[in-house]
Amino acid sequence: MNKSVVILGASQGIGAALVDHFAQMADTTVIALSRNLDKMSGRFLQKNVRCYRLDIAGEVQNQLAQINLEGPIDILINNAGLLINKPFEQLSHQDLTESYQVNVIGIMEATQALLPQLATDAHIVNISSMGGFQGSLKFAGLAAYSTSKAALCAFTELFAEEYKATSLRMNCLCLGAVQTEMLSAAFPGYIAPTSPAEMAQFIANFALHNGAFFNGKIIPVSSSNP
Repeated sequence: MNKSVVILGASQGIGAALVDHFAQMADTTVIALSRNLDKMSGRFLQKNVRCYRLDIAGEVQNQLAQINLEGPIDILINNAGLLINKPFEQLSHQDLTESYQVNVIGIMEATQALLPQLATDAHIVNISSMGGFQGSLKFAGLAAYSTSKAALCAFTELFAEEYKATSLRMNCLCLGAVQTEMLSAAFPGYIAPTSPAEMAQFIANFALHNGAFFNGKIIPVSSSNP
């Protein structure tokens, strides 16, 4: 039976690694969404990958309506993210609003827009951060990023409560440091213990096989502290 997987934030880092991972699976259609369509089109040449432009910082629902994705969607991985490393007193209004739009508001809007296309037993996996996980060690300079990722955790719990009478499942993975382009730009010289491909393998396995066992759960995924 063919499975349809939608991945937000698919042009680089963990998102691109997820596309690569799922594309290798038989009977799987991967829908890659990112604002950088040229980058995706040049990288993902597999026949079972379809790439569309989606700028999560813009009018998400209008963009998805124009794309008009066909269902049923079995797995939705909300991986888009924006990481700003700046001392709290230097954060601008734009820094805060962009962080919340990309890291939580746009994710909520995309999920709303895709609800009619979701399979009855679809598994939605939100990608948060250990920075948004309550009680974890925090990196200084990530007030905009970590608080918005914490909001994504709260959204996960609320969605699961609202849809608990259905077979839809939503869970949230709070990832530790992964050696992505986004991390390198925010923390030059920092070397993370996990590669995007390694984390993508874990996320894909969780998305495929754990929807029936978890719902509304906030799960830390980190081999380091944080």
